[in-house]
Amino acid sequence: MADILVFKKKKQAEKHKGKTLCKSGFHKWKILKERQFDVKQGKLVTVYQCSRCGKQKNTAI
Repeated sequence: MADILVFKKKKQAEKHKGKTLCKSGFHKWKILKERQFDVKQGKLVTVYQCSRCGKQKNTAI
């Protein structure tokens, strides 16, 4: 006989954690240090990534 696995349902708070804030435009931006220089533009570029949803935005200096 096979072992019976018990699966728990995710709570509503765990299922939708952080999604409502990002949908409303309140991202939690962090700076990515890996890519700081854009070769095509020849400028320093700051890349931000949201720690909740993973969306990225760029700003050229």
